[in-house]
Amino acid sequence: MRAVIQRVSHAEVRIQGKVSGSIEQGLMILLGVEHEDTEEDLKWLARKTGEMRIFSDADGLMNLSLTDVDGEALVVSQFTLHAKYKKGKRPSFIRAAKPDQAVPMYEQFVKELGSYLNKPVQTGEFGADMQLELVNEGPVTMVLDTKNKE
Repeated sequence: MRAVIQRVSHAEVRIQGKVSGSIEQGLMILLGVEHEDTEEDLKWLARKTGEMRIFSDADGLMNLSLTDVDGEALVVSQFTLHAKYKKGKRPSFIRAAKPDQAVPMYEQFVKELGSYLNKPVQTGEFGADMQLELVNEGPVTMVLDTKNKE
């Protein structure tokens, strides 16, 4: 799994002009599922996302996690995070999981993160044409990959 995680003061996702999910202080998470991903990957990613200390404390240092600041999360599926550019001009998405595998993994990630945060997680709609709006604070943007846990 790959996730692009952005610290936000506001984020929302719209589908056909209607708000599907909206948060204030928290994390906007773009999530890509790869065909080799496992339940262990999604649990690691959910825990890491909730525990990452990327919110500022009183001294302006990034010492607080999403749970520390009682922040919210908005998760949007994005298979394009697994794009490969080795050949030609068109990216290949061959490593991205097909919907029959990706949808349950995406839904389980949302459930796992919500359980970890002890609050509902806002979402987009898997496979929908979505418009995202966000205010990235910092800016702070992190990329996590369960196949490359750096």
